[in-house]
Amino acid sequence: MPTTNKTISKNGNGIQVIARAACILRTLENESDGLSPRQIAERVNLPRSTVQRIVNALIEEYLLIGASATGKVKLGPAILRMAANTNFDFVRHVRSHLEVLAKRTGETVDLSQWQGKKMVFLDQIAGKKRLNAISGVGESFPVHCTAHGKAALSFLSNKEIEKLCGAGLKRNTQKTVTALPELCKEIEKSRKTHISLDDEEHTEGVCALGTAFRDPLGRIFAVSVPVPSIRFPASRKSISQALLDLRRAVLDSLMI
Repeated sequence: MPTTNKTISKNGNGIQVIARAACILRTLENESDGLSPRQIAERVNLPRSTVQRIVNALIEEYLLIGASATGKVKLGPAILRMAANTNFDFVRHVRSHLEVLAKRTGETVDLSQWQGKKMVFLDQIAGKKRLNAISGVGESFPVHCTAHGKAALSFLSNKEIEKLCGAGLKRNTQKTVTALPELCKEIEKSRKTHISLDDEEHTEGVCALGTAFRDPLGRIFAVSVPVPSIRFPASRKSISQALLDLRRAVLDSLMI
């Protein structure tokens, strides 16, 4: 999860202190070596003296601990213990967003999770149209030739993709990308647009668009919209925008 770099608004002393403390804690996520109060102050746009007071209070509650002899701090055992005891149901959390997307597009909407070389379907809302692309919850699909799979791969580096996919990519249809450099080039585009395409690469007659994001625990999930290829060209642009809107709404709901 990325750190927060925005200035915290003043909205009452008690709430302001809580907001500032929360911002400092978020800033220390993924900082295994810790940060100094000066570094934290620069990232959250607060005076160093203010950050130092809040850091000291968080240390007293074991929410932060010293990370080095130079004054760096990192997340402490208390907050790690609370995180370990959190039972966050991401599938349930994102369900309402899937419903909005399904209503907006009129197409089938799928939620899947990245698990190595496969994407596993966790939830689905079937489209209302007579001709739809439907897959069963629990089914798994390869990452290299599906919209949701390529969306998940956009969170990996090219070296990680090469290590994951190995020397060969299985061909599912005549349109399946089987050359790793070509796949990585496509993934690079997805990193910029946050949209991935399956142009009949997994199943003939079915195209799909997908987008992906991490949940607060760092797991990679993807939402995809499969569409019969006969009506895909006319709906591609609107589905792409709807997916981007869903992605932003999900990230906002998670405060990421």
